Amino acid sequence: MRRVTGKGKDETLIELQSATDSQTGDGPAVLIAWINLHSDENGGNGVSLSERASLPGHTETDKLQPNKDTVFFRDGVRRIDFVLSWVDDKDVEKKQERRKEFEANLVKAGLELETDDKAESKDQKTYFLKIHAPWEVLATYAEILKIKVPFKESDIHNGQDVPLEWLSHPFRLPEHIMQPKPDYFTYPFNKAKTDFFLITDKDTFFPPSTRNRIVYYILGRCPFYNKGRKDKDKRGIKHLLSNGTYTAAFPLHDCRYWKRARNAECESERYNLYSHWARFLCFYKEQPLNLIRKYYGEKIGIYFAWLGFYTEMLFLAAVVGLICFIYGVLSYDDNTSSHEICAAAIGGSIVMCPLCDKKCPFWKLNSTCLSSWQSHLFDNEGTVFFAIFMGIWVTLFLEFWKRRQARLEYEWDLVDFEEEQQQLQIRPEFEIECTKRRLNKITQEMEPYLPITSKCARFCLSGTTVLFWISLIVACIIGVIAYRLAVYAAFASIIKDPLRKIQVVGRFITPQLATSVTASCINFVIIMILNFFYERVAVWITDLEIPKTHLEYENRLTTKMFLFQFVNYYSSCFYVAFFKGKFVGYPGDYKYMFGKWTKLRNEECDPGGCLIELTTQLVIVMVGKQLWGNIQEALLPLMRNWWSSRKGRRNPENHYSRWEQDNVLQNFTQLGLFYEYLEMVIQFGFITLFVASFPLAPLLALCNNILEIRVDAWKFTTQFKRPVASKARNIGAWLEILNAVAILSVVTNAFIMAFTSDMIPRMVYLYTYGNGSMRGYINSSLSVYQISEIPRNNMPEVQDDWFNISITTCRYRDYRYPPGHKSAYNVTMQFWHILAAKMAFIIIMEHVVFVVKFFVAWLISDVPSDVKARIKRERYLIQEYLHNYEVESLKMQLSASFITEPHTEMSSMTDKHEVLSECL
Repeated sequence: MRRVTGKGKDETLIELQSATDSQTGDGPAVLIAWINLHSDENGGNGVSLSERASLPGHTETDKLQPNKDTVFFRDGVRRIDFVLSWVDDKDVEKKQERRKEFEANLVKAGLELETDDKAESKDQKTYFLKIHAPWEVLATYAEILKIKVPFKESDIHNGQDVPLEWLSHPFRLPEHIMQPKPDYFTYPFNKAKTDFFLITDKDTFFPPSTRNRIVYYILGRCPFYNKGRKDKDKRGIKHLLSNGTYTAAFPLHDCRYWKRARNAECESERYNLYSHWARFLCFYKEQPLNLIRKYYGEKIGIYFAWLGFYTEMLFLAAVVGLICFIYGVLSYDDNTSSHEICAAAIGGSIVMCPLCDKKCPFWKLNSTCLSSWQSHLFDNEGTVFFAIFMGIWVTLFLEFWKRRQARLEYEWDLVDFEEEQQQLQIRPEFEIECTKRRLNKITQEMEPYLPITSKCARFCLSGTTVLFWISLIVACIIGVIAYRLAVYAAFASIIKDPLRKIQVVGRFITPQLATSVTASCINFVIIMILNFFYERVAVWITDLEIPKTHLEYENRLTTKMFLFQFVNYYSSCFYVAFFKGKFVGYPGDYKYMFGKWTKLRNEECDPGGCLIELTTQLVIVMVGKQLWGNIQEALLPLMRNWWSSRKGRRNPENHYSRWEQDNVLQNFTQLGLFYEYLEMVIQFGFITLFVASFPLAPLLALCNNILEIRVDAWKFTTQFKRPVASKARNIGAWLEILNAVAILSVVTNAFIMAFTSDMIPRMVYLYTYGNGSMRGYINSSLSVYQISEIPRNNMPEVQDDWFNISITTCRYRDYRYPPGHKSAYNVTMQFWHILAAKMAFIIIMEHVVFVVKFFVAWLISDVPSDVKARIKRERYLIQEYLHNYEVESLKMQLSASFITEPHTEMSSMTDKHEVLSECL
């Protein structure tokens, strides 16, 4: 092998070229020597990838070619930034013509293409088009999109001093995972100032997430028509995907998730995310948000940041809720009301009026002994405290999230971020449907528009459809209520029938409990069925309105979908909380659903109150939804892909390319995060709107979210194609929805404590009628009715053995004067005292919580003071560095012009240079 030292670079390169052309056999070794020489001359930095690619006999190509599990072109140098796939089907010629025109226009836009024939793919059916964006294209569009790139390493310390940091050490991840790259000062890219930015290697200057974002921007705007064609509005990859010209368009994952990439130039970030984030065994570890943002983009990063923060805040609510529940357990024996209900001398001697017509017998109060003890677990003094606490907690959650969001905006360079141009560009569907055009006053270009008459007609149809489907929800809820009324009598007769074997557990299963549980299960099934249709109806209605931009489309769909889900999930809980047992009447004047002809008498609450039924309803719907969601998100995909994953792992890498592996993964649609947010916001409604009835709801939500984070992470790293990176500085319209739910939760919890819970009547009795004791409360809360005055239609057909002719009166839950009183069966003064106390409680609780909420919101700044200071300092430093850069550039220009000027003008140029330098 020849020595190459001691020669000039150009001379050495010529000699190496000759050696390679002559094919003497030592070409690769000579090539390595040249690379080492070039590396020494450049301070050890080595040659760029493009320089290596230009060399003949490139050994890295030979090394990578057998391994198809790569993210590079066949030359092993140019990175694959995007992949399009298609299969031949009907309309082959038409689609082939579209592809030919589209790809020709991509080449005109500067992109480099490489095609894999179907014979090269494993299924022998799929074609793949690999796309690479060279430096010139990346630089051009980085300037158009105002992508911020580093120009100097930051000297501002972003780390926060954490007290007792050693305690959090087991929860921390390695520094190279948490901070995958150094912190830099950034500035929007400018092609004219390339020497201002820290560009060490043009091939790696833009990270893969930025590269795929730029390429997707080009794909979304590139036309697929000839100059002579009339359909000049036909442009964008979304059109081509919708009409089947291409079957998929996606950027590549950088490696397999279970092993690192063989090529050292691949980042293997997917493997790192799977190892440190997506596995359930990492559930107690912090999330690598910076790596998530680097790999998937800011929009997905902000979702996981919000979900993680929400889960952290749930820990506090779960602890307080658990303490309140433990208080209910510990005060179990101090419950005087339950003692009286269960006592044979009191509850055993009180005969209650039938709860339904004919089928329901007279019953003894002590038959509800177990349910009264269960009610006490959730209906006690601690529940009032917890309801007030949750009203304050939700404010703290939203305010601290705003601060966390502001910190992320600073750390992720989103402070000056404006909505990206591709988010505001016109949707392809809008262009297709709207054929009329008018002048845009801002861009001064002709653009499609939707006439006002068509817009009004579409909105009217959309509104009518929304009302119809909401009415359908209400109709289903009414159907479930009718079921409750109809089967209550059946359960009462079955459970009380001594010939039935169910009598063995009759003391544990009351008609109220059996009716409530079965109705809740039926309601949950209906919710799931309706939810299936509502997702499609909401999308259809939104498509019908033809929103102009993608941002407008997502906001409209968010509003409709949340409205549907709100009514669907919460309507049954609202019924139990605020309507059941409130319009019952009394013996002799019962109220019936849809009139007396229906014979469906309105439901009564248990003597212990309706709160335990609300708890049952909430637990079944909330837990059922979370279990079903986890089954859909994790178990079903896991079972579906179990065999294919094993098969994929057995396949040699040189037979199964990276683009083929990614092509079989699920598509991550534009609305992928929409459904994730929707699921969490619905859960947020459960733990805030009705949390007064079930203090353990935050604990259940916490356990679900710990699993949810890892399930979502697992889906993103293993089940989905790599999403196109996109920016977002906040969670969008969801924050306003959370604020609305937070305000509504204060009202609902106040009304639950006042009208659903039995807390206020007990407090009134304790301080007004009981002289500081709860003894006699049960007797005070039950009114008396003369059995002989009960209409025949309300009388039971069969009586229990214990019922005898000496029993002349029965009791019912109300505050009315007894028979024989001059105001018989009219409400007593105690009723009005309790009603006044309930209204006073609602007003006081709402005002206290709202005052504290607004005070906390005012006290906690949305942007931390240190972040404000860092933003100002960074802007100052950026301006300073830009100023110095411009001065140095001007000096170099003046120096160059000075050298080229005649000698006679040297003095005047020197003076001019000094004046300009002083001015600058």
